[in-house]
Parts: sequence; C-alpha cells; structure tokens
Amino acid sequence: MQNTHSTDIVVIGAGPVGLFTIFEAGMLKMHCHVIDTLDFLGGQCTALYPEKPIYDIPAHPQISAEDLIKNLEIQAAPFNPVYHLGQSASKLSKTTEGWVVTTSKGVEISCKAIIIAAGCGAFGPNRPPINGIEEYEGKSVFYMINRKEDFRGKNVVIAGGGDSAVDWALILADIAAKTYVVHRRPKFRCAPDSHDKLNKLASEGKIELVIPYQLDGLSGTNGKLEKVIVKTLDGEARELEADILLPFFGLSMELGPIAEFGLGLDNNHITVDPLTMQTSEPGIFAVGDIITYTNKLKLILSGFAEAATACHSAQKVVYPGQEFHFEYSTTQGVPK
Repeated sequence: MQNTHSTDIVVIGAGPVGLFTIFEAGMLKMHCHVIDTLDFLGGQCTALYPEKPIYDIPAHPQISAEDLIKNLEIQAAPFNPVYHLGQSASKLSKTTEGWVVTTSKGVEISCKAIIIAAGCGAFGPNRPPINGIEEYEGKSVFYMINRKEDFRGKNVVIAGGGDSAVDWALILADIAAKTYVVHRRPKFRCAPDSHDKLNKLASEGKIELVIPYQLDGLSGTNGKLEKVIVKTLDGEARELEADILLPFFGLSMELGPIAEFGLGLDNNHITVDPLTMQTSEPGIFAVGDIITYTNKLKLILSGFAEAATACHSAQKVVYPGQEFHFEYSTTQGVPK
C-alpha cells in the first residue's frame, strides 16, 4: 500500500456530507482523498440505520439511508476520489504548500486544503448497565439494524424513548411477531407525529408499550435471549418473552484526534465562519454535524449546502490568485 499521496483536498469523513463534498470539489476541478474511521462509506447512515427512510432530502419524498449513500457514491465517482477507510486522521502538519495529514495507519497525504466532515466524530452506542449483556451482543442484543428482515417473526424488545427507538418500533410493528417498547416514562423524546403513530399502533394492539419500566436483566443460554427483565422505579418486576433486545440509548460521541488539531471548539463542536465554513485555522474548513454557528441546523440537507460553500471557499486556497466564473451544473455538466 502506498504510504504517501498528494491531492488538492483531504476530506475527513465519508458520511453523506463528506461524499457530497467530493462532488462539489470535483465540479470546481479539485481532487479529493477521503479518510474515515469506518471500513465502509456512509457514516451513521450505513452503520446505524441503512434501511431507515429519510423524508427531508429534496426531490426524494422518501429515500432509505442506504440508497442515499449509494446515490452519493455514484455522484462522486466521476471525480475519482481516493478512499482511506478504517483509519483516522491522527495528525496535521503545516507546510509551505498547505498541509500533510497523517492517518492512524501511517499514510501521509499532502494537500492544499482540508475539509472536515466528520459528523459527530467517532461514535459508539451507549450500552445499558446490565450484567452479562456482553454474552448476548451480536447474537440477540443489537445496537443498530442493518436488515429489518432479520427480525421477521421474532419477539423484539425495543428500549428507549428517542427518535431511533420509536422509528424502529414503527417499522418493525408489521415485521416482528411481537414488539415491546420499554420506556421509563410516558413522554417520549421523538417527533410528535411519530409519537402519535406509536400510540395508534399501541391502541390497535400492534405494539405493547411497557411503561414506566427500565431494563434490569437478561435471561437466556449461550447468547440466545429468552427473556428481558424490566422493573419500575418501585422495584416491580416483569419478564418479557423475547428473542431480540434493541437498546437505543443514543450514541457516545468523541471527536478523537480532531480535538487535538488546535481548532476553535465549542462544546465539542468546531466553530466556523458560516459565510465560508472556515475554521480558526486558514485552509481548514468544516461542514455538517461537527460544526457550530448561530442558528446551525443539524440536517443532512444543511450539510450539503455547507459543503458547497466550503468547496467554493477552498477553491481560493487551491488556486490562489485565479479568477473563476461561477457556472451552474446545468451549464458545465459533469465529466464523463
């Protein structure tokens, strides 16, 4: 494997916004190398909810996260990005020409500008504090869903009160043999429309709401789950017949090495100038969920717009002193 490379832009993060950054950079005649800690493209869309529908992507009334990533990969492909997956951007070094980004696998990439599109940084599930849960993980306990068909005809217990828990309860209601939703209180932290749908399914007997209960223990053999034990705050216990437990208690987010890059941070988010997407360090830009500015919206579509702004700003760094006439994609087309 070649350990040294040279390119125009290094994109840190291969989620949806990172992939769209490749396209925007390519349209401005800039080539990208892309680094991501995961072994695959798509970030959280691929890792956590590939089959989950997304409703707020323009021109797509509904599209699965998996299909969104496939389309973005196809859109970026004409610009021949080079992907460095399964490794993190561990070190930045300033040079007279720009930057050298060193990965955790020792790959060195010289570039003129950097665009950080690392989403929430490195992430992992918040595990419930249940004794012996490790025995069941990957067999009967899952923190993400890659294929909803894997749960057809199963007794599924979903724990949590946020959007992920409720969304998957709605999706699995017609697939699982039995769907329980365990939450410590009647109020859920999800979209109001989703909450209404959840209550409707519960009233129709398609979902059972187990409230107010919390996870307390698991019962089974050799990683094969048989029962989930839940308790109220008063200690009242109940056993739920279960084949699968899906605990959705959010993600543990860490910036990882990015926190050591010397950029302006605000509560683990990178502060940028919203007019340019530049960070506190000239030549380094950031986009997507990892950034903050006044009235920032954590939406994929906002990240797409930020990627366009960052690339137009980076073009001035990659091609200093050159004047460019702005062209729409309908005018210039896409390279074949």
